[in-house]
Amino acid sequence: MAKVGRMKLGSQGLEVSKQGLGCMGMSAFYGPPKPKENMIKLIHHSINSGVTFLDTSDVYGPHTNEILLGKALKGGMRDKVELASKFGSRFAKGKTEIRGDPGYVRAACEASLKRLDMDCIDLYYQHRIDTRVPIEITMGELKKLVEEGKTKYIGLSEASPSTIRRAHAVHPITVIQLEWSLWTRDVEEEIVPTCRELGIGIVTYSPLGRGFLSSGPKLVENFANEDFRKVCAMLMSS
Repeated sequence: MAKVGRMKLGSQGLEVSKQGLGCMGMSAFYGPPKPKENMIKLIHHSINSGVTFLDTSDVYGPHTNEILLGKALKGGMRDKVELASKFGSRFAKGKTEIRGDPGYVRAACEASLKRLDMDCIDLYYQHRIDTRVPIEITMGELKKLVEEGKTKYIGLSEASPSTIRRAHAVHPITVIQLEWSLWTRDVEEEIVPTCRELGIGIVTYSPLGRGFLSSGPKLVENFANEDFRKVCAMLMSS
């Protein structure tokens, strides 16, 4: 079986598989959590097939997906992958809270490292931008984490062009993560050109429209009650 190829992501030296494995649905949001043993087998199969760019976040579960990745990457598997995790979006008192203050950035990173049971995260994203904290302040703490060896590269998820430029001026941004597919194309106007200008790589999430573009409308019929795509479908039909 032919293996997935490699590519450089951004201009800061990060090299990853051309296809990544998003691990969110293993533990959260897309129905109930899947059996851990099956997911570990899936992760190992992906790595052995050349898909070595793995994506998780502390909010997936919350926390349980990072723990799952940590277990799956034991026994020498850690050295075979490029691992991305995220911070900044959490559930508090039944609501989603966005945090980007320095103390939270550091605490979140250290907690993720503990759950993953590793010393360094290859790519560490701010999952959502905290508009109450200047991006320069958040980036300052992320820069310290790079200098301390707790992460190698910095990414932002769902950031505006101006935020990207301001963040990049503090420390090079390696990757911007955003939703980009046949039905989500607004990023092409400003964000994609900004990334190209600055030498920032782009990682797309939901390139198949969370399954709608690959499976069609009948996909909705099979959603579990816990699947948040039910909300997406309701919004689309309203």
